[in-house]
Amino acid sequence: MPIRAEFRSLYPPHWRSLSAAVRFGRAGGRCERCGRPHGTTLRCLPDGRWFDERSGTWRDGRNRPARWPDLIEAARMRTTRAVLAAAHLNHDPSDNRLRNLHALCQRCHLLHDRTHHRAQRWKTLRRRWAMGDLFLGPYA
Repeated sequence: MPIRAEFRSLYPPHWRSLSAAVRFGRAGGRCERCGRPHGTTLRCLPDGRWFDERSGTWRDGRNRPARWPDLIEAARMRTTRAVLAAAHLNHDPSDNRLRNLHALCQRCHLLHDRTHHRAQRWKTLRRRWAMGDLFLGPYA
């Protein structure tokens, strides 16, 4: 995921190599939380289970073997491409210590940042309400 322009100054100049060292050197190209391999197309279920073709089994969101889906669950199966990103565990982009960085797939990264995204959503909604009240009357 590209770094937003306003946050680029928080990252070191060697961020690309640092990120690659975390994602592919230490993690071996797999998510450190759920074990999804980078760059592969996976079969996934809405509850986070995914099919690991290497071992021929379904895995849960913590990389443990999981039960096979029944027919109704299999109907909701989708495919997705797993892409790894280096995530800051303490949410501080200026803290680039290796123990603070983990290689996470998109799903695990979104789950890790859930509280931040919730707060941003609340701020955005409040800002829209304020702008609507200021210029257009009550926000609908």
